[in-house]
Amino acid sequence: MRTAEHNPESELRSPANCSLCGRPFTRVGQNQKCLRCLVSVGIGDEDGQTQQTTTRLTPRPLKYAQFEVEMAADGFPFELGAGAMAVTYRARDTILNSPVALKVIDRSVAKNPGVQSRFLREARAAAQIRHPNVARVSHYGEQDGECFYAMELVEGETLEARVLRDGPLPLDLTLEIIEQTARALVAAEACGVVHRDIKPSNIMLESDPSGAPVVKVIDYGVAKVLTTQAGAGAQQTQAGFIGTPAFASPEQFVSPNQAPIDTRSDIYSLGLTFWYLLTGRTPFVGRTLQDIHEQQTEELPWEQLKGLHIPAQCFALLKSMLAPNPKDRPQTARDLLSAIHRCHTKFSAEGKSLRRLRFALTAIGIVLVLVIAWGVWSYRQMRSSASAVPSTHEKSIAVLPFENRSEDKADVYFTDGVQDEILTDLAKIADLKVISRTSVLQYKSGVTRNLREITQQLGVANVVEGSVQRSGNRVRVHAQLVDARSDAQLWAQTYDRDLADVFAIQSEIAKSIAEQLQAKLSPAEQNAIEQRPTSDLIAFDQYSRAKTLIVPTSLTISGDKNLFRAIELLNGAVARDPSFHAAFCQLTRAHDLLYKFWDDHTPARLAAAEVALQRATELRPKSAETHLARGSHLYDAFRDYKGALSELDAARAGLPNDPRIPELTGYILRREGKHEEGVRALEQAVALDPRNPLTFSQLAISYLWLRRYAEAKGTFQRILEITPDDISAASTVTLVDLLWRADTVPMHQFIDRLRAERPASVADAADTWFDCALAERDWPAAEQALTALGNTPFWADDSIVLSRQFGEGLLARAMHDEARARKSFAIARREQEGLVQKQMDYGPPLCVLGLIDAALGNREAALQEGRHAMELLPLGKDSIDGQLLVAYFALIAAWVGEKDLALQQLATVPRTPAGCLIASYGMLKLSPFWDPLRGDPRFEQIVASLAPKEASK
Repeated sequence: MRTAEHNPESELRSPANCSLCGRPFTRVGQNQKCLRCLVSVGIGDEDGQTQQTTTRLTPRPLKYAQFEVEMAADGFPFELGAGAMAVTYRARDTILNSPVALKVIDRSVAKNPGVQSRFLREARAAAQIRHPNVARVSHYGEQDGECFYAMELVEGETLEARVLRDGPLPLDLTLEIIEQTARALVAAEACGVVHRDIKPSNIMLESDPSGAPVVKVIDYGVAKVLTTQAGAGAQQTQAGFIGTPAFASPEQFVSPNQAPIDTRSDIYSLGLTFWYLLTGRTPFVGRTLQDIHEQQTEELPWEQLKGLHIPAQCFALLKSMLAPNPKDRPQTARDLLSAIHRCHTKFSAEGKSLRRLRFALTAIGIVLVLVIAWGVWSYRQMRSSASAVPSTHEKSIAVLPFENRSEDKADVYFTDGVQDEILTDLAKIADLKVISRTSVLQYKSGVTRNLREITQQLGVANVVEGSVQRSGNRVRVHAQLVDARSDAQLWAQTYDRDLADVFAIQSEIAKSIAEQLQAKLSPAEQNAIEQRPTSDLIAFDQYSRAKTLIVPTSLTISGDKNLFRAIELLNGAVARDPSFHAAFCQLTRAHDLLYKFWDDHTPARLAAAEVALQRATELRPKSAETHLARGSHLYDAFRDYKGALSELDAARAGLPNDPRIPELTGYILRREGKHEEGVRALEQAVALDPRNPLTFSQLAISYLWLRRYAEAKGTFQRILEITPDDISAASTVTLVDLLWRADTVPMHQFIDRLRAERPASVADAADTWFDCALAERDWPAAEQALTALGNTPFWADDSIVLSRQFGEGLLARAMHDEARARKSFAIARREQEGLVQKQMDYGPPLCVLGLIDAALGNREAALQEGRHAMELLPLGKDSIDGQLLVAYFALIAAWVGEKDLALQQLATVPRTPAGCLIASYGMLKLSPFWDPLRGDPRFEQIVASLAPKEASK
């Protein structure tokens, strides 16, 4: 932000020598120290001011998450640029071994109010926009009080640096740069983002392999997000003037209520940049904001353009971009792009050459050659225009739920099945980006759809809509492809055929859409699309119903009932058609989910999954779906990570858009201890399934295990953007504050609001209420929470589930009511013993039994059960559950009075890459679980080591 006391940016900077290291640097304002010393060396007083010293300082190596800052030849970090609050380094992603630009806010600057949120908004705004003319943001993080994000490394220079070195640019190059920048504005406009600081120093220029110029827009630090989907706080901005005065629009100088900021503001700033590239200076210069703003209302200094031989059409374009009133400028970025493209085509060197060629051919009368030349010219122009938007954007698509127009409303499942098969067929095409079924299910047919809003939420350019009408032995299917950015219908077709032809219709629709989007189909992809799932329509209907019940978001409290019903339907489908391969794959998945998540970790359930998988393998041993089913089974049932990853790799080529592949890969990598790689895989799954709350929650849990609490909280909040009424997600957001900072205030406030505003929903958050009451030692509130809890478990730490009866015992023990505690723990033991008997080879239930025996005073049994649980699931087999069992064994040891053993075990937990929730800072500090160790200096030291920096101070 620049204030009225500042001059334009070029007047703020001056050469100087650093008062610490003596190196030359560009001084901003009155600062006497280079940012290498302010940020890289990292020494400072309590007030954040760098100490004076007469010795040259040796910088420490910089590493943020997997990003390691490269060092320059002088031994200092390789700095690419610096601003008022951050410095950008050249760095390397040590996992992918690729160069990146890493932008970092110094911890002393990050303490200032609003800086962190502004920096996060900058990263989010840039991350939304996927376009070759925008520097792509790929990672955001926080570390030791510093915020950072990684973005695409642009191997070039800013336009400001280019002009300062070479002087004004020729018209041909200027038009090329302005056109490419306008394409970036079009992409930003589609995402609802206004940059608000378009200027030569925020536009990079590099060259592609052929030497052609490539523009990259950077620095969204003061961007404004207009879309309602941007997230809480996304539209908040700093008070006062925002931007760079010399390149700001007139509306940026007045109150937002008087002149709202939109894309037309960026168009004005781009016009000023256009002027700067042609002349080497800005049209307005003043010492205050008022000086510059007053000049904007006057006549532009057109004399600066004299002698530049600017064509009248380009002159008119520049004048329209710099109109003081936004209504007189191009109204959208796309309107601007069209005008610039016409100028560039007409006045570029290439355009002039082509016109001369046409004239020469016409002069000698070779009409045939003239026609050919004109065709070549038109083709080149078409190719040039088509290259403005990347193919991945043009070929992204979402297949929305179809409308059921049958008289029999029960045919809705048949309609869903038709839509899902079309989506499935399209998802097999590697040249398309296809959004997963889970994310499109919420856009049900029969309601008014805002296609532009939907495509922004899903990150696609095109949508498919349709309807199905079934009558007797006939079926009518209508489908249309729409470019949602322009609401233009690209293709539409109605099929009225015999019901038996419905699968052929689905294949034809998928191939027609692919052809319309110019997606390349390999022979294997075409064969996969043309392959019918079954010839039995009743079996297909049963399969469609079952598939809806197995979607990931159905894993709620009643999820096991959904899975049992799905298995019943699928058994019916394969009984009717024993060659129904897809049904056997889904049957395998349903059995595996029951085996893994729903206390059915039994040999019988495992055998049922094996039978279904074996039949799928016999039918299509080499299909991608078989590989995916086998990979999922090896992971869920056997923790065979190597085998599962091998199968997923084999499935990836045939299912390029299936989010389950990166999702499962992420789960496996984090179980192997490769937590950062697992996070990146889950981020890929989210990109393919951007409205699936379960995938987001798993990504957030990964952040929690890595103690990246800010990112975990932000991810849970994104779930609330998708499902605002999700009580579980809302309560988990507040749980993060407990785990992170030992702060119960958000939980308490959330429960109070829920009880006042939605009392019927209190039971859905009773476990959070109970956790909060225990942490606050509010025993009456804990009693109320237990009453609301019913028979729901009160605590789940991944695979560790503690029952309501266990909670009763824990509360009674904290209140020193030993009789009640013993009674509750005895009931809990009988229930837990039944679970252990059904799952003899599974460590987590046995560990819980050990904890209950510890509470009952059964010392030897408790220790033996805890040790055996760790043997069944060691760290080497599962880094997450293995660590979890170590933490709970520490609890067992503490509860039976073995303090030395407990502290020895607990001390190993924080050193592992991922942290289980029970061993988080907040739980260690506040939970009654750990009361037997309180006061021991070794325990208090462990707690202090996990405290966030602000808490430790």
